[in-house]
Amino acid sequence: MRRTTGRSGGDARSRLRRGATGGLVALVAWAGASFAEGEPRAELSFERRGAAVGSLRRAELVESCGLRRVSVDDPYYEARKEFLACPLEGVLEAGFGTPAEDLAHEQFLLEARDGFTRPAPGTQLFEGGAFVALGEAEGGVGSWQPIDRRQVDPGPFYLVWTGADQADPHRHPWPYQLARVRIASLDELYPHMRPQGLVAEDPAWTGLRVFQSQCIACHAINGEGGKVGPDLNVPQSIVEYRPEAQIRAYIRNPETFRYTTMPAHLDLSESELDALISYFEAMKSRKHDPAPAAGAAP
Repeated sequence: MRRTTGRSGGDARSRLRRGATGGLVALVAWAGASFAEGEPRAELSFERRGAAVGSLRRAELVESCGLRRVSVDDPYYEARKEFLACPLEGVLEAGFGTPAEDLAHEQFLLEARDGFTRPAPGTQLFEGGAFVALGEAEGGVGSWQPIDRRQVDPGPFYLVWTGADQADPHRHPWPYQLARVRIASLDELYPHMRPQGLVAEDPAWTGLRVFQSQCIACHAINGEGGKVGPDLNVPQSIVEYRPEAQIRAYIRNPETFRYTTMPAHLDLSESELDALISYFEAMKSRKHDPAPAAGAAP
């Protein structure tokens, strides 16, 4: 483990080793031997409020995380799946060099290689049942079946949940291709996402919270947020080229328009949709385009 800040790596390593004894030793040895020859190094990096903390290589996790076989109802494979996985609590403790009781009060961002960015409170990540999967149970570490409608490789890390009430990806984060975990406040990290200048009672502020809880994983505003889907404010706001009725219907159930990986949001209330539209309307006059202007000199 490489670290630039934080508490001693020794304590973190000891936390990872909890449970990696007895019958699991054979499992760890078997899984470690299953790495593909010449496979690129897989690392999970950690950042705290803009400062790099360090990273954990997959081989380190295999050796010391308490690797185990877990069974989950996977919402993306739409099947019961078994993975070789490490308890998330131990991975976060080791990655940040901080005890779980302190991390549980933080706000996290889970970032994937494809640009997916999911906020999650520490209270949720430390509620139990969360595991960082390193590969399929049958194929071994680094072995994956293609996932989701896009049929992509979910490695090197995939956050999965074992609880019966944790299988809904709208409520619990299930990012595959997980690459970085950040401790950060959304408002501090994404200042140009806020509808500055509006009174506190303006519905656009409620819309901001709806956007941050429902949309930010895939979409950005003013270049800030997820990168899987399009930016919804620059160069044009979605409300500048789509009628409101169509926006609302598309958010409700995008597959009535086209086949897509965007999930339906059938649980959003009408008042939440009203607030979200108010937010888009407010942000169209608050553009901050990070992209260089067309024709500008490089």
